[in-house]
Amino acid sequence: MSHLIEKMAYTGEKPWHNLGRELPSRQPLEVWAKEAGMDWNIQETPVRFASRDEEGDGSPLATFKDQKVLFRSDNREPLSVVSQRYQVVQPREVLEFYRDLTQISGYELETAGVLKAGRKFWALARTGKEMTIQGADVVRGYLLLATSCDGTLATMATPTTIRVVCNNTLAMALDGASQAVRVPHSTSFDAAAVKTRLGIAVSQWDEFMYRMKALSLRKVRSRDAQRFFARVLYGPATDRVDALTKPKGAIAVTVAPKERALRTLQALFDGHGRGAEMGASKGTAWGLLNAVTEYVDHERRARSTEYRLDSAWFGQGAAIKQRALDQALALIA
Repeated sequence: MSHLIEKMAYTGEKPWHNLGRELPSRQPLEVWAKEAGMDWNIQETPVRFASRDEEGDGSPLATFKDQKVLFRSDNREPLSVVSQRYQVVQPREVLEFYRDLTQISGYELETAGVLKAGRKFWALARTGKEMTIQGADVVRGYLLLATSCDGTLATMATPTTIRVVCNNTLAMALDGASQAVRVPHSTSFDAAAVKTRLGIAVSQWDEFMYRMKALSLRKVRSRDAQRFFARVLYGPATDRVDALTKPKGAIAVTVAPKERALRTLQALFDGHGRGAEMGASKGTAWGLLNAVTEYVDHERRARSTEYRLDSAWFGQGAAIKQRALDQALALIA
């Protein structure tokens, strides 16, 4: 099977997805562009078609003015067909977004790469923010900028945390609202405006980590953990949650496919997860949240590691982690 990840580079420790080319720290953006596979442009051309009559006779190529084809400048491979209103964000623009942040504000790029043959690309930078929960559990702040050229993802700048002991990733959110700044492709990408809007989100790091510390002080029982995980997987539907948290022999056949996921989550929480025995996590709401992020980032079934990364950052896995964060914060509300 072909890889979703066209190319990727990283500095420091190997990322949790164990892919990419290692670079020395503090490399120029031009080096990142080459090694991360982002040294090409998205070009465009009108959609053209050939029509034929009933006898099979063709006509000269005609142009469909409402749409255009996007393709790579390096290998001429097509990327997508989009409307003429679609505003393209170039791979180099994603890296260029970090130039002043790395040169002036103390950020450091750690990973960058291309997914799905160029249809998605991203860069992840460490912000320098760091906090320790209960003396040993280290969490660091990052900024993820990602976009697509096929309409599957708006350009998104997302404040993200990474728990060092397990490399679990979690997008920051407060009061049920993501701190991400989204720029739809119907409008042009203004890096300066995005950074201005991000300033508010990044400044909320202390408040977010205060709540994570509060989670580490919130004790939970095993029965509470079962219901928590069931609600994360199924939502608040009471009948399904009750069925999933009954004794094993009483689980309904209709919910059996989720049983494996629930067993995995419970095992991660009960001590099998990375860092699960640390004081901040053992038997706490912080441990519940980390069990879910580890499950999504490392354990959840996926066609490949590349698919897991795509899901964990941008797809269903990211949605699962958001539900877990919302449920966890509700426990301390």
